[in-house]
Amino acid sequence: MRTIAGRLAAHVHALRACRRCSHMHPPVVSGGPVISKVILVGQAPGDKEPKLGRPFAWTAGKTLFKWFSEAAGLTEERFRSTIYMAAVCRCFPGKKPGGGDRVPSPEEVENCAAWLEREVEILEPALVIPVGKLAIGRFLPAGKLDELIGRRFRVQGLDVIPLPHPSGASPWHRMEPGKTLLRKALGLIAAHPALRRSRGD
Repeated sequence: MRTIAGRLAAHVHALRACRRCSHMHPPVVSGGPVISKVILVGQAPGDKEPKLGRPFAWTAGKTLFKWFSEAAGLTEERFRSTIYMAAVCRCFPGKKPGGGDRVPSPEEVENCAAWLEREVEILEPALVIPVGKLAIGRFLPAGKLDELIGRRFRVQGLDVIPLPHPSGASPWHRMEPGKTLLRKALGLIAAHPALRRSRGD
């Protein structure tokens, strides 16, 4: 029987070869086969991530890793090496005609859903951190960020602590009540036993 490491490595290898969506722009962006009890779920890569070969590699990533460094003492390097990084969609969706990144279609989201389901099956995480509305919607009923951020939810045996998207295009996390709710959410994440194990406590 394959080890978790073997199963996850095979999974990531198959994931990187995926070309199911004709309007997506490969390559698939993956953080690699990191064995962890914590899964962070983003929305979809931007245009820089495929070139740099890792999730959250640009401006939003700088903000995200600053959050975790300040709240949980996790450097970007430590985060990437100890926490599994997934996403609702793994390829860059392309640009909208008027500018900005295109939102993946419901069909594209469903095409990619099996990859995340398989990751949850292999890793059996204790904590899932969905980042941004698209990712949060994969785990929780639709709602305003004010009602979702800063709380821990129990969903199908998983602890789910959502975060807002760290994009500079969204002012939510830079003004109240977003600032306070973000601090509360990060505090819940930092105190979670699975995150503390990843940190080496």
